[in-house]
Parts: sequence; C-alpha cells; structure tokens
Amino acid sequence: MRFTKDHEWVAVEGDVATVGITAYAAEQLGDVVFVEVPEVGKTVAQGDGLAVVESVKAASDVYAPVSGEVVEANAELGDAPETVNALPESGGWFAKLKLSNPAEVDALMDRDAYEAFLATL
Repeated sequence: MRFTKDHEWVAVEGDVATVGITAYAAEQLGDVVFVEVPEVGKTVAQGDGLAVVESVKAASDVYAPVSGEVVEANAELGDAPETVNALPESGGWFAKLKLSNPAEVDALMDRDAYEAFLATL
C-alpha cells in the first residue's frame, strides 16, 4: 500500500490500483452516512476529485492519488456506507483505476513514511 498526505491509500495489482481512505481519515470523519463513488469509465488525473464521503461531522472529497480510468466502483458502499468506517483499508475501498502513469505510485508514501507523517499532525 502507498499513501497520500490527504489520507488516501492505493494498493496496486498489475496495472490496476484500488483506492480508499486510511483508518486515520475514517476516524477523523466519524460515522460515514453517505458515499458517492465515481462512474465506471471516468478518467481522473492525480489530485482530481474521485468520490465524496459524508459523515455526521462533514462532507469530504476523496482525491485520486494516481491518474487513470475507473474500471470498477464499490457500489456496495451506497447501501452500506458504514463499511468505510469498519474496513477503511480493505472492504471500504471506493474505486479501482487502470493506471495511466504507474510512476505516480512510486512517488507516494509507504506505510512507514505515512505513520511518520501522522505523528506530525
């Protein structure tokens, strides 16, 4: 897994990256009550809005940590948004992207670097 300073994570298999938010982000949001996932076929650049998460505290955009085309969206989150809180770094993923620039993944933080970053917050 790789991480951004905006608390998104990426797990890459082949040329497809699964994207979600970190446990830290889910904890900061509080109870998630609504999730809007992207449409399959949408193309995003690194840093573009990818999904929307609404909690009892706030609404937040989830940004694309890498560029690519949405090849799958986690439609189950529409009926079970609490999955983002329960399984933020596994079953609570938002979308799978076919990478258009795999080198972007290498520029993201690994878990140790992300943990060190969290310690500064």
